[in-house]
Amino acid sequence: MAFSFNFDIPLQTEETHDKESKDDKAKDVHLKCSAASATFSKKIKDAVEHQLLLDPLSHIENWVPETITIGALPPLLCLNESVFEKTAPEREDSEEILAKTLTQNSDLISGVYEGGLKIWECTYDLLEYIDDAGETFTGKRVLDLGCGAGLLGILALKRGATKVDFQDYNSTVIEQLTMPNVFLNCEEDDENEEENSSPPSKRKALNASEKLLEHCGFFSGDWKSFLILMQNKTPSPKYDIIFTSETIYNTDYYSSLHNVFCDLLDENGIVYLSTKSHYFGVGGGLHLFEKFVEKNNVFQIRNLKDVEQGLKRHVVSLTFRK
Repeated sequence: MAFSFNFDIPLQTEETHDKESKDDKAKDVHLKCSAASATFSKKIKDAVEHQLLLDPLSHIENWVPETITIGALPPLLCLNESVFEKTAPEREDSEEILAKTLTQNSDLISGVYEGGLKIWECTYDLLEYIDDAGETFTGKRVLDLGCGAGLLGILALKRGATKVDFQDYNSTVIEQLTMPNVFLNCEEDDENEEENSSPPSKRKALNASEKLLEHCGFFSGDWKSFLILMQNKTPSPKYDIIFTSETIYNTDYYSSLHNVFCDLLDENGIVYLSTKSHYFGVGGGLHLFEKFVEKNNVFQIRNLKDVEQGLKRHVVSLTFRK
């Protein structure tokens, strides 16, 4: 199916901008976001809000943790990727994505598996940018969109965010990778807080689970259905920060991604996006996404960091136009 953008969005002059009320701005953003989605439809993968197990690691065998350290950032724990791949046949997987990625020897099967089991290079780029910028997240509401292993959201949680929601296309990624990783880090934090005591492992698991229930949410499904699910919540959440890494590889997804930003980002919030210049084989990349964003005229996009090694990569931010 051909994918096209047919928008006719009038330019705002400085004079009319000054006269605009906040309500008018919100209405204008809504209209532009609606226009962006009007020309695109695809098969929907229903969104699911996942319920947390007491101990998400208890149903996973042969898991091995590793520690990721970047600059002055707090250590981030995650399941070792190589061990995870080798033990994939042993895991629960109603979507059968683990078997499909192995048999097809692919890190990405569009519309089936969107790459969430792998930690991609641009995630590290964004973590390094956060370290260089000295960003902290005290009191912030954060969405880790297309979260995969969840490292960006976990960092926000460790640095004081009051609420972090994790979203990935695949439920298997959320249940088998994201939740266990977040749990590992919450349990580690509990151990650090209680250095002089040794609570039983069940109590540590309970402490970590209580922290997750209070501060975290976990969601799977495509962005269109995820947005509908969040809009139906009372109140609908607004995030101060949205992290998203390696999510603009396919131009077919730009409209639904843009709509999530439009509807779920707080008016004073910021999106941090890390990406490659171009994604060979799937066609997306930063230049095409910038053109899409500029055409919709809702967000201002700003370059924050360039990485020259290998295939050129970037960290950019998006904020609402004032």
